[in-house]
Amino acid sequence: MATASSHVNAPLHASPDIGDACLRSRVVRECDPAGRASAIAWRVANAVSTPDTSLDTTHATTRVSMRHVDFYVDPDVVLHIHHLDGTMRAKNGGPVIFDDKQSFIITLEHAEVGLTGADLTALLNKYVFGYRGSPLSHLHVRTEGDHIVQSGRLHKGIDLPFEMTATMDVTADGLIRIHPTKTKILGVNGDKLMHAFGLSLEKLIDLKGATGATVHGNDLFLDATRILPPPTIQGRISAVRVEGDEVVQVFGSPSAVARKPLVPPDTTAPNYMYYKGGTLRFGKLLMLDAEMQIVDLDPSDVFRFDLGRYSEQLVAGYERTLVDQGLEVWMRDVDKLPSPGQVAKQPEMPAHPVTPTSR
Repeated sequence: MATASSHVNAPLHASPDIGDACLRSRVVRECDPAGRASAIAWRVANAVSTPDTSLDTTHATTRVSMRHVDFYVDPDVVLHIHHLDGTMRAKNGGPVIFDDKQSFIITLEHAEVGLTGADLTALLNKYVFGYRGSPLSHLHVRTEGDHIVQSGRLHKGIDLPFEMTATMDVTADGLIRIHPTKTKILGVNGDKLMHAFGLSLEKLIDLKGATGATVHGNDLFLDATRILPPPTIQGRISAVRVEGDEVVQVFGSPSAVARKPLVPPDTTAPNYMYYKGGTLRFGKLLMLDAEMQIVDLDPSDVFRFDLGRYSEQLVAGYERTLVDQGLEVWMRDVDKLPSPGQVAKQPEMPAHPVTPTSR
């Protein structure tokens, strides 16, 4: 049974042993010459004992599990993670560095991830077709029943406004196929217009400069992971569906043999990210043989997490050190952070410490 440490949020005190603590604990800090560490680092140092250092975890893979997380990969693009099980690793070995999203890869083993029309709109305009000379611009995507509707401007000598209603499915080689069922160009029936001139979408648009998008005949094909900004995400998509205002992508084959799922320390938390194994670096902290569960401070809605602002979310929350030297961290939703210049009100800690389940 891994219980919460009694040293949670202990005050910062000077200690002649803090240099040793920097070497002993699962979380290693950068200490200054005076022997002081950050408040969070010293709380960890107070709560931990010597780990087994016989295993070199520097190049080990970190397993990751997420539930009900809105993961911001761009201020305008959110991955609505219903559930995710996979791994994280540094591209060039060493620790996974949270502060450098270009440096690591997330591999999806089994996951369901949604994108709203607004997310797809931003993705297509900023990343897929956001290059000089792109044949498509001013794109807007919305869902309609079990279809998507995409509108915008087609550049072919002149700007041609268009609207395309389409179905979505997944090809055998793991691409999302967008198949038009109704097309309007300049407000008229685009299907009849193209047929009359012997044209297809492939003949109208050149996508050589696009990122993760190709065209064949009248169908558009998207690589679900290549169209995303960093961090790099890998995984094979097996299904796609329109559900409400989201396009939901399913990764991993239902018939594949899954690994034993990760069980987080705190099973009462509905919205969380859980990292296990390997080495993580976030700010000045280096976590060896990592075990960290990041929990939503407000469980009444999804956990909104922005990798680019995680330190602000961390400061606005609190953490608890477990006796097995892992961490449980409560973070505030990114959209609930105070405005610049304002100081976040420190949340009240639970009256009774959470007792994580045994693993």
